[in-house]
Amino acid sequence: MEVKLLKELVSIESPTGSEGEISAFIQDLLVGEGIPVETLPVEGFGDDIIARLPGRGPTVVLNGHMDTVRASEGWNRDPLGEFEGDRFYGLGSADMKGGLAAILGAFIELSRFPLEKRPNVIFTAVSDEEGYSRGAWELIQSGKLEGTDLVLVAEPTGESLMLGARGRLVVMVRAIGKRAHAARPYLGVNAIEELGAFVGSLGRIRLRKHGQLGRGSYCTLHIGGSADGLSVPDEAMAIIDRHIVPGEDWEKVRGELLALWEKLGLRGNVEISRFERPTPEMLPYTVRRNSHFVNLFRSVHRALFGGDPEITYGRSVGDFNYFGTYLGRPTLVYGPIGGNWHSADEWVSVSSVKRVKKFYLSYLRAMI
Repeated sequence: MEVKLLKELVSIESPTGSEGEISAFIQDLLVGEGIPVETLPVEGFGDDIIARLPGRGPTVVLNGHMDTVRASEGWNRDPLGEFEGDRFYGLGSADMKGGLAAILGAFIELSRFPLEKRPNVIFTAVSDEEGYSRGAWELIQSGKLEGTDLVLVAEPTGESLMLGARGRLVVMVRAIGKRAHAARPYLGVNAIEELGAFVGSLGRIRLRKHGQLGRGSYCTLHIGGSADGLSVPDEAMAIIDRHIVPGEDWEKVRGELLALWEKLGLRGNVEISRFERPTPEMLPYTVRRNSHFVNLFRSVHRALFGGDPEITYGRSVGDFNYFGTYLGRPTLVYGPIGGNWHSADEWVSVSSVKRVKKFYLSYLRAMI
């Protein structure tokens, strides 16, 4: 079932903001299986899908996103799906329609078991993960996940178990200089040059180290400025990515940037502000390695595959950050092997999708 689902999901184009068709497909599929479905509107995007299976014991959320990035240049395979050996090529095949097919297949198969042989399970498929996580945020705000005990996200982890991830802030830096004639630059303050010296020195900032997530990071994403004719430019702007770990927040980041500007002795003025986004900032989170759900995960993994899963932590962010922080529930991320995410000839391992589906079904049943 899961391989057929993978093929069908990849064949439906669903770049961020155009998830309507794939949302309708999943809804029709579940209804056809006799499973009631609720849709949650996400303005400007495809509806979130919510389906519930009542059972016994804990309440578990299965989550995946429906959107993909847009196709890049350089594809040699069919972006709408092509098999070669164990690999299935296609846009979004790894990130994350392979994982979505696995949890959707497990959910449908679980629906055929009696109530007393399964936990309470909520299947969710959301929009806009590749943008601003509007779908996940709408889902959390709706209150429809109240009472949840655990969230399982099938992002492509290479069959490793991800127990947390760094968070992310995006910073706007505006440098303000002094205009003068470009033939006499010493009479002015060149905002572009000041800002260039600043972003070139970000590596001098000492970053906090976390035991599991490592250190945060800085990366300049954009820098710009211009002069009015033959003039010293008096304004420049940069957008800077700042991945964070627990113990780091907006005030700390803003403070360290202001301190760097002052330490460098730059002559212009600086304004540091948050980059505006329609959803909250993505905060870091971790899950305890010896928690009940993690220990059960290991036990089931050993029984199925003969050993413990590799434990990993996310370097970047995703919907899982929202579930792990704003929803405040243990959030485990486990998905199939794949490659070339967000680039040409993206692929996912077919046998890995099958294993991930098998694991999720066994793990959910072991909760009873």
